[in-house]
Amino acid sequence: MQIRVPRRRETRGGTAAKIRPSRRRTLAALAIAVTVTAALAGCVSAENASAHAAHSHAPHTTAPAKRPTASAAPDPALSHAATAGPVSSPVPSPTLTPVPAGTVVAQGSVASPKGSIHFNYRVVANGDNSYSAQYSNFTSTVPVPVSVTLLDIPPAVGDGLTYHGVGDHVLGGPTTTPTSSTASLGSEDQPSYLSALVTYSSVASDNGVPVELGPNKVLAVNSVNWSIPVRQSNVHPVDHGARTYAAGKVTATTPSGAPKSYLIAPGDLTAVVAERFGISVEDLIWLNANLQVFGDQQYLYEGTTLNLDPDSL
Repeated sequence: MQIRVPRRRETRGGTAAKIRPSRRRTLAALAIAVTVTAALAGCVSAENASAHAAHSHAPHTTAPAKRPTASAAPDPALSHAATAGPVSSPVPSPTLTPVPAGTVVAQGSVASPKGSIHFNYRVVANGDNSYSAQYSNFTSTVPVPVSVTLLDIPPAVGDGLTYHGVGDHVLGGPTTTPTSSTASLGSEDQPSYLSALVTYSSVASDNGVPVELGPNKVLAVNSVNWSIPVRQSNVHPVDHGARTYAAGKVTATTPSGAPKSYLIAPGDLTAVVAERFGISVEDLIWLNANLQVFGDQQYLYEGTTLNLDPDSL
């Protein structure tokens, strides 16, 4: 900033009029004050500009979240049961409509290899997701009591049973008069995995009986052909594609093409897996009783398999 100092002016008489000394001192002081103020203002502006530039252009960074890797098997010290989180709107509880009572889901006839044992069987629905086996026209000429059971892995005739399977039931002792009886399959609400009906000796002791008729000796093995109607449910998983935290693979599908089972990948989260298949966390837990997770975000265990088929329950 420039300060204009008044020039010496002449009087009419030609005599130069001099500026008073006191006024010159005042003007000089004013000039110095203005110069200092401008300089300070420039410094402050530069400092503010520098601070603003530093604030405006400094990148805002956050530490990347670490994703834990699930272990191959649940650790009891870390595991806890999966729980459904809060939802913004009510979600209907999952349902599964039982096969109607009286529906015959398997049937056949049995004859032992030597022709000494005969009977008919059929498995019927009880209407409450349970089943019963009905046996009729049982006759036997072997001198020991005979029992029957359902197994998932068929043994061979002559083997000794170490496991009595599902629906273990005594048909009776030696008889030429046809008899009938019924046995419950217990809590089996989807028995189609039981592939064999096994007839065996249920004599208490091998004393006085041939070796082939001793306790638990297999007398006949028959394959079971199941015909169980698909049960209706309000849970319908659909695979919407792999994504972060739900990157596993569908390992089996139902006859209709719906996902049936899912192999958990490292870092999979319960909520994200449920979202991938278009179901709620409550539905996923219902499909997988006692589902184990770890961490507050409910990480799933790598390498384990989830059920996605309501009819498999």
